[in-house]
Amino acid sequence: MRAGGHVVLIRHASTIPGIGDPPNFSLADCSTQRTLSEAGRAESRRIGERFRSEGIKVDRVFTSPWCRCRDTAIEAFGKAEDWAPLGSFFESRGRSEEQTESVRQRIASYSSRKPAGTVVMVTHQVNIGALTSHGVGMGEMVVVRPDGCCSLKVVGRLRIP
Repeated sequence: MRAGGHVVLIRHASTIPGIGDPPNFSLADCSTQRTLSEAGRAESRRIGERFRSEGIKVDRVFTSPWCRCRDTAIEAFGKAEDWAPLGSFFESRGRSEEQTESVRQRIASYSSRKPAGTVVMVTHQVNIGALTSHGVGMGEMVVVRPDGCCSLKVVGRLRIP
């Protein structure tokens, strides 16, 4: 990852207990969502510290608009760009194919214009599973790279203790 050209898919760090979000949650109001726990905030900071200590240059950080993802990105890397295709489709499976294809295309586009650093995408378990067929725990990462015109290759998995 020090050489750049990879994409790290990170599932948001640990949250308060629960699955999914409460009924009638709003993306505009973090108090209505399942959010990071204090342990999750500490995990996020350790992720960023590890990237820095390993000399991994982070080119861009894209995130799901859900607060737990954005907070993971900000705690780890100090920056984040909301990108709707990284949003959870846990309760709206009808959007899964379109969103997954958008993310796959963005990753594939890096084969012709290799980023100088690593691109980070903070998202949800369902999104990472749809892209890679790998289940991931909270705070776990899957490292991918473009593989040809339209696909990606999983090159590793990481979990910062």
